Amino acid sequence: MKRIIFLVFISCFYASAQKKTVDLIVKNAVVYTVDAQYSKAEAFAIQNGVFVEIGTNKNILAKYQSKNQIDAKGKPVFPGLYDPHSHFLGLGEMLNQCDLSGTRSFEEILQKLGEFAKKNPGNDWIIGRGWDQNDWVVKSFPNKDQLDALFPNKPVFLTRIDGHAALVNSKAIQLSKITPSTKTSGGDVEVMDGQLTGILIDNAMGFVDRIIPQPDETEKRKMILDAQAECFKYGLTTVSDAGLSQDDIELIDKMNKEGILKIRNYVMVSLGIRNVEYFIKKGIIKTDRLNVRSFKLYADGALGSRGASLLAPYSDEPSKSGFLLLSPAELERNLALIYNSDYQANTHCIGDSANRLILNLYGKLLKGKNDRRWRIEHCQVVHPDDMNKFGKYSVIPSVQGTHATSDMYWAEARLGKKRVKSAYAFNELKKQNGLIANGSDFPVEHVNPIYGFHAAVARQDGKNWPAKGFQMENALTRSDALRAMTIWSAYANFEEKERGSIEKNKMADFVILDSDLMTMPKEKMRQTKVLFTFVGGEKVYQSKP
Repeated sequence: MKRIIFLVFISCFYASAQKKTVDLIVKNAVVYTVDAQYSKAEAFAIQNGVFVEIGTNKNILAKYQSKNQIDAKGKPVFPGLYDPHSHFLGLGEMLNQCDLSGTRSFEEILQKLGEFAKKNPGNDWIIGRGWDQNDWVVKSFPNKDQLDALFPNKPVFLTRIDGHAALVNSKAIQLSKITPSTKTSGGDVEVMDGQLTGILIDNAMGFVDRIIPQPDETEKRKMILDAQAECFKYGLTTVSDAGLSQDDIELIDKMNKEGILKIRNYVMVSLGIRNVEYFIKKGIIKTDRLNVRSFKLYADGALGSRGASLLAPYSDEPSKSGFLLLSPAELERNLALIYNSDYQANTHCIGDSANRLILNLYGKLLKGKNDRRWRIEHCQVVHPDDMNKFGKYSVIPSVQGTHATSDMYWAEARLGKKRVKSAYAFNELKKQNGLIANGSDFPVEHVNPIYGFHAAVARQDGKNWPAKGFQMENALTRSDALRAMTIWSAYANFEEKERGSIEKNKMADFVILDSDLMTMPKEKMRQTKVLFTFVGGEKVYQSKP
């Protein structure tokens, strides 16, 4: 009997000795690898921040051992989630401002501003963001009169939810020296009956924005870390900051090197002479956390503030058809500079006129199929005659699912019954190159990528309205929606060989959810919670019990 026990012990000892020791094992999971075969697995092993093997529980546990193991207990595991178009630093700024999102009237905004001012008596400016007049009973732009009564001596700057319009009070107007005769290209200073209303659209916002005191490095560091915590809570492991300056990029790089900023960031450099010259000369910047290889351009404004450039006038305001933020000549000149570098061009286009212009300019330079992976950001309204140009010139559509479900209440009024059918055409856009990237544009929309997944699949809002979905012919399948926030977004960022799926030798970025997005009822998707978020095999978030 003793001999049998001894032989069993020896057998177990050698079996254990032959196992490779790794940093982490995840087992008993439903692993959606999002590899080329869209295969599923049960377990995987991680060493030095990368996946070393993915397979069955039996296979992984037979070959590997670790002091750190996670028993997923049948929960779904997905690759780390991407947001291919966001404003990461902007989220950090908004978390430190007065949040006006979801407000249902201007009176509610005034109440929030009053409460914010009491809590922050030392603030020289009252800064807020998130209002949307389309959500109010009275859907016209507000004016500054009530702001002046509440804040007669303190400047106020309130950015609309899309970031393309703002309401300011008289004190801010005084400091910025705006008058009723002030003009700007690519923007509008609203005047009624010869008086300023306080509404500034697109480039006109710059008159006030440039005189607002900028946060110092200490304040900015806090904003960045606040944004990181918010992203990790919702399973985001890679963000794409759509427009940063050289100084902000260098601060992010510094925080990466210090080891305190762990989220991965695909940065689009803000267009500007200084930035273009500096970064084209410097070349692509690539570390495991930071990837700087694209420029962010703006062709037009936003649909909600009627700044989107349309081929025909707005259906609900025939005197307007939007405008370009840069002239066609300026856009072409900058795109030519980018084309002659190693950088990618990512251009904001909302209206069908802006999309047509940029697709044609891209085509003039790219000429045909290519691997430059130039992108159009948003591509909200695309004329049917221009849709094939995405495929013809290998242009990647970078969309935001929740834009469709935020705008659907009023989009038809803006565009008319016929034109709205070619808006938010995610499935049609996906067909052009066999892929699409889906993000959020946060803080324009909520940071939670699961909301974008639900919007792309169900074409419904948070209350699961409308019952049959909004223009369901352009919904994405669940598998495509998952690809759009993982491997396809990685491809749009030139990162598909290093992450975006759970595969051997790729960076070990993954999330564990409490519910399976691929099988659960659509109406419950937005209730899904993130249990764990891992970046490079390191746990960066765990939900509280």
